[in-house]
Amino acid sequence: MTAVEETQQAEAEDFLVDKAKAVEVEVPDAPEEIGRSDYYTAKEVSMHNKPSDVWVSFLGNVYDLTSVVSSQSRELESDGSSLVFPLIKCAGTDISHWFDETTGDIKKYVDPIKNMMTYYIPQGRFVHVPPAEPVSDWDNSFEVPWWKDATLKVGKLSASTRSLRVKNVLTGHEHLMEVPCEETVGQIRARYLEYNAHAASYTWKALKPNEEKELVFQNLDMTLNLQDNGIADDQPTFEALGISSDFHTPVIHLYYDDDLTVA
Repeated sequence: MTAVEETQQAEAEDFLVDKAKAVEVEVPDAPEEIGRSDYYTAKEVSMHNKPSDVWVSFLGNVYDLTSVVSSQSRELESDGSSLVFPLIKCAGTDISHWFDETTGDIKKYVDPIKNMMTYYIPQGRFVHVPPAEPVSDWDNSFEVPWWKDATLKVGKLSASTRSLRVKNVLTGHEHLMEVPCEETVGQIRARYLEYNAHAASYTWKALKPNEEKELVFQNLDMTLNLQDNGIADDQPTFEALGISSDFHTPVIHLYYDDDLTVA
């Protein structure tokens, strides 16, 4: 090989190396995994309304009483009714009216006949509520009553919910979601995984005014909730004006990142 040929070959190799470097793409970091929040909507609680699946909410928290109902299903009152009946009857609902907000205990009142302080239970006596009079067969071996048992707590009840339309720009699919107002966009994305397992491969945007007051699609901060992202909740205004709350539903647009490393 002549000197000229060796020079040409070296130049060709250098060219190929430079070309390879030019097409090198830095692999982006995987998006931060954000799980679902511990907030539940009233609708989600209402789905647990069977004797084999008993959830209730009270004083802002959500409790799973399935184990309580299961373990106490054979305990009967003197008239033969089960102490779990009131719990099964209210399964899936909010029972905050049973409790004193100050003490967190069952409401009490002074019995006008016996002139004694006792539990106020118009719905009927239920599990862990002592009988009105001393009896010898009441099992009080439990350490704490179920309404004070933190191990039964599964989450918090959302103070209010928001309707949201999530539109996939790539596929054109839309999903109407009801989400807790407390959740961040990242936590809403975790809910959306039910519809799209690759939700993290999309950039979440919303149409918002920029500094020049022009409406443009802007990336959402996944660590902030909808309100803090500039997506106002207009439902109270609609209700005050007598307009249906679904007159306008905010829309979030999902733009595919075209990044197979994420999917």
